[in-house]
Amino acid sequence: MSEQKNFFDLSPKQSLVFGLTAGVALVSIVGFGVLLLAGRPAADGNANLPVVNANVNVKPVNQAAPEATGDVTKLSAVTSADHIRGNKNAKVTLIVVSDYQCPFCSRHETTINQLLKDYGDKIRIVWRNMPLTSIHPYAQKAAEAGECAGDQGKFWEMHDKMFENQSALTEDNLKQYATDLGLNASTFASCLSSGKYTERVNKQSAEAQAAGISGTPGTFVNTQLVKGAYPIETFKGIIDGLLK
Repeated sequence: MSEQKNFFDLSPKQSLVFGLTAGVALVSIVGFGVLLLAGRPAADGNANLPVVNANVNVKPVNQAAPEATGDVTKLSAVTSADHIRGNKNAKVTLIVVSDYQCPFCSRHETTINQLLKDYGDKIRIVWRNMPLTSIHPYAQKAAEAGECAGDQGKFWEMHDKMFENQSALTEDNLKQYATDLGLNASTFASCLSSGKYTERVNKQSAEAQAAGISGTPGTFVNTQLVKGAYPIETFKGIIDGLLK
């Protein structure tokens, strides 16, 4: 009878092959386990950390504005009839095309106000209306309210008041702000209800679109168009270049 060979009674060559095979299999199993663990959500407090969406359009603080196609000549020339802040004869003009109900425009106002403080009489701010009525139902009347307040010499006061109360821009709200600012309430209410400035607001909006502005805010710094509420450094870079 032949002797039964034990599994472990292998030749040196067979042992070597078996060992290599087992080693490769073990490494593969361990590697696969690591990949599985890496792909699982954490079971501790880290599971509640926010997920960063790479598609979110976040603008780094020092990022320059992208090249934007714009034609400032499509806008009406700046005249004494415009609402202007700053030095009316300044070398640099920022024409701000905006919407009182737009949250990005509210953020942009902070930037614009800081630029006025930083540059003083070197710049001027010119306001133009572009209410996005399809998504901001109160923006049109708010734009007209600013113009009506301008009739009584308080455009910028009403402008600031509306941005401070951006979530409350019904006609009743607007009339209350006029009273709060000391305007003649009946004159203001009559102006607002009559649609006296509807055509002016619509004309400014149409010009802005023709000039290359598709959303708010849009700002022409002299002839260069900046689309969006970019950080103040973006505007300072452009202004500094124009003041050289």
